[in-house]
Amino acid sequence: MDAMKIANSIPMWLACALPVAFVILQAVLFARGAYKSGKKLGLNDKQMKKAMKSSAVTSIGPSIVVLSAMLSLLVSVGGPIGWMRLSMIGSVMFESIAAGLGTSAVGVQLGTDTLTPEALGMAVWTMILCSIGWALFATFSANKMDKIEKKVSRGNTGTLTTIASCAIIGVFSAMCASHLSKPFYSMMMKADQITMSGAWKNALACVLGAVIMFVLTKVANKKEIGWLKEWSLTITILGAMIITALV
Repeated sequence: MDAMKIANSIPMWLACALPVAFVILQAVLFARGAYKSGKKLGLNDKQMKKAMKSSAVTSIGPSIVVLSAMLSLLVSVGGPIGWMRLSMIGSVMFESIAAGLGTSAVGVQLGTDTLTPEALGMAVWTMILCSIGWALFATFSANKMDKIEKKVSRGNTGTLTTIASCAIIGVFSAMCASHLSKPFYSMMMKADQITMSGAWKNALACVLGAVIMFVLTKVANKKEIGWLKEWSLTITILGAMIITALV
């Protein structure tokens, strides 16, 4: 039987819709809980609506990136699985690597060879099993984070803010370093022209993103443009993607 027919079948859509529905329910419950907590903290409706609006607008850019990246999974493992995985995890790089490792275990090169039912099954199992650690860690450690925060900060909120800021800077620095170093790594490995072109475009997109965000932040702060602060991430992501694609 054709593996892609299985991957895009109605039973597969129904099966994949269940975890996506759970994610949506989870988001609604979190939003409701946050709203109630805001009321207890003394925030008014105007402040909370502003926060919700800013969050919704900020999520547009990353969502478009995930949506565009989902096209590669659509071709590789079918629409339902790609939709489910990126709705839950959101990392197309991880999903592509995991799916490729799964199919290679049964001798099928993802994106090159014809997908077999066995390869499809291996791809799905690999994607799920490799990411289950994140879900388990979050489930069993989330309720302990408050105690850890208090122990680390020793009651000093300033220390906690500093630690959180350093963690964010560290994560984004590591991500940027991996993109900026790709051209040099490709040169060291004497990669072919197509790989080199992709590596340079990767680095260019990273630099463009930094420049565009810097300019938008400066303008928004100087001119006190509220909507620009909300849309800056979306504009930056789309701007860097479009310019890189055109170069």
